[in-house]
Parts: sequence; C-alpha cells; structure tokens
Amino acid sequence: MTKVLFNELGINEEITEGLKKEGIEYAAEIQYKAIPEALLGKDVVGESETGSGKTLAYIVPIFQKIDFESKDVQAYILAPTHELAIQIHNVIKNLACNSDIPVRSAAIIGNVNIKRQVEILKNEKPHIVVGSTGRILQLIKMKKLKSHNVKIIVVDEADKLLDKNNINDVKAIIKTTLKERQLMFFSATIDDRTLDIARDLMKDYKFIKAEQKTSMNENIKHMCFMCERRDKILILRKLVHILNPKRAIVFVNKPDEIEILTEKLKYHKLRAQAIYGAEDKKVRKRALESFKLGKINLLVASDIAARGLDIDDVDYVFSYDIPEDPDNYLHRSGRTARAGKEGTSICIITNKEQKLLKQYEKSFNIKIDLKDIYKGKIIEHR
Repeated sequence: MTKVLFNELGINEEITEGLKKEGIEYAAEIQYKAIPEALLGKDVVGESETGSGKTLAYIVPIFQKIDFESKDVQAYILAPTHELAIQIHNVIKNLACNSDIPVRSAAIIGNVNIKRQVEILKNEKPHIVVGSTGRILQLIKMKKLKSHNVKIIVVDEADKLLDKNNINDVKAIIKTTLKERQLMFFSATIDDRTLDIARDLMKDYKFIKAEQKTSMNENIKHMCFMCERRDKILILRKLVHILNPKRAIVFVNKPDEIEILTEKLKYHKLRAQAIYGAEDKKVRKRALESFKLGKINLLVASDIAARGLDIDDVDYVFSYDIPEDPDNYLHRSGRTARAGKEGTSICIITNKEQKLLKQYEKSFNIKIDLKDIYKGKIIEHR
C-alpha cells in the first residue's frame, strides 16, 4: 500500500498537524489522488468505496482555500441524508478545532426550524454550508443565504443527488454561484449517467478512481440483538454483565444523548464515562486516561468524538444506535481487534433497522449474526 504524507500533497502545516491530532498521518488513495487536483482548482469526479476517506478528500482542500477573514459563504457541500450532512459538519468542526484554523460551518437540513437556521446564518456567518439541496435552495430563494462568493460546490454521494428526484435542485444551486466555481462530485459508484451530467456541468473534469479495496478486519466478529427502542438500555446492561468487557466503546448517534445514556449506566453501577467531540480537552483527557488505566471499562461516544482514538485492547464495540452510513460502521468496528487481536462488534437494533445491517453485510462482505439472551447467556436467535 502506498504511503503518502499530507504535507507531500501541498497541504499546509496547520492542517497536517490538525489531522495528526485525529490520528490521521497518511493520506488514503482517494485523498492523495484527488487533493492535488482539487488544490489546482480543477473540477473533480471521484469514485471510491465506502469507508475509504472521501470526506477528507474534499474537506482538506476546501480548508486550504477558505479565506477565513471573510464573513461570506465560500463553499456548499450537498449531502443526500441528514445524518451524512451532520457528520460532514462535525468533521469540519473537528478539523477547525484541531488545526486552530477558524473555519466556520453550518449544517442546513430539512425538517428543522427554518427560523433557527436563518439566525445561525446571520449570527455565525459560516464559510461552509453543509446540507440538503431542498433546504439550501429554499434559503437562497428567501435571500437568507447568499451564493455570490461561493467558489466550491461538493456533491457527496453524487449517484443519489444527481438522480431524477434531486438533479434539478442541484443544478439550481450551482446556477446561483460564481461562474468560475469549482465542482467536485464524490460517490462510491460513478455510473455513465453521472459522468454525462459531469460533462454538462463541469468545464474539464478530472475523473479519479481509487482502486484499493477498503476491507473489514477479519479478526472482528459481528453480532446483533433485536429489541424495542425502549429496551435498548436493558439489552446493553445485560450484555455488559454477561461479557464483562475489559474495555468497550458504546456508540450513540446523537451527541446530546451521550450524557443521558452514561448517567443511566452509572445509575446501574456500571463503570461508564462519556466523551464529546466539543468537550473540554482536560475532561476528555481524564476520561481517556481512566479508560486506558482500567478505572472505567465503558466509554460512551459519538462517531466524531471517537475519531482518532488510538486505544489498544478494546475487546467490544457496541452500536447502541446504528449508523446510516456504512463508513461509520467500518470505523466503529475498527476500534477493536487491533494489532492482530480479536474483537467483537455488537449492534442493538430495532426491527426497522434490520435493513441497514444488510447494507453493512453487502458493503464489507461480512455476516452479522442475530443472537438472543436467555438465562444470562448469549444464544443463537430462535
């Protein structure tokens, strides 16, 4: 596997140091192929499978190009799902914090109070707006979101956002921006139709395809337990008692629910502590030290809070909430079975969430075994 440092790609020291703080030192294939082209201002179409690092392939060059002394929006990142938009927004916030670069971001998604979003745009003056095409276009039409200085537009999961249901909104947003804008389309699969649209919208695009396969560590066992949403805490507690993990990470999708779950676990005399992406660094450091020293054995975190965690001997990973993006499942599972050891990734799901597990199985060619708990033991699902 080719090893390329970010500073070899023309990335400045602040950004490379910020990435190092997240445990990211070498660029993935899609990153070292796409970033130099993006820095030159070329339009890019990037194809790279789930879990391969597409997000940083466009965020890193955007960071280098942002004029952070300006109060104008300079980049739009369009995403097909709310969860992906929030995830991208959090990656931007994390990199801004770790690199000490004052790039501001706002997540603008549908089914959220639009007045609150208008206030965010007015008060926070973001450089990057991440969100759903419908809501971004709505705010542009209301003249609450100004595109006159937007010089970069990214369409993430382009195969979805350029389908017949979304293409018109995407084109409408692009038309509101500068004529000399830069367009970047990224997706796990780029078909002929997407390339036809790229030819229509882009000047002279560079098609980049990552060949290396992202694979799941073979030393990880995968299992899941099904229950009603209200019973998830009970199943988690039972599993902790049965498995008695040396160290386990419990993943929660919504950061505002991390503390609630942690307090419930503590109430039941479990040794748990929470970490947050935006938490005070001293508090975060203490929690991680307690985890490494074995004073606690459960670390409750969101995906963004766990980025860059480099902790050996995590024997279990629990997805209390399961992620919509298979990329996150790959990263979660990768927290265990390090350095040739074995580990287990466990999902606690509702009936409705079964279809997401099928997606994980297909993406990573794995089998997630459905299990039950009976008389204090884990058994095959009956």
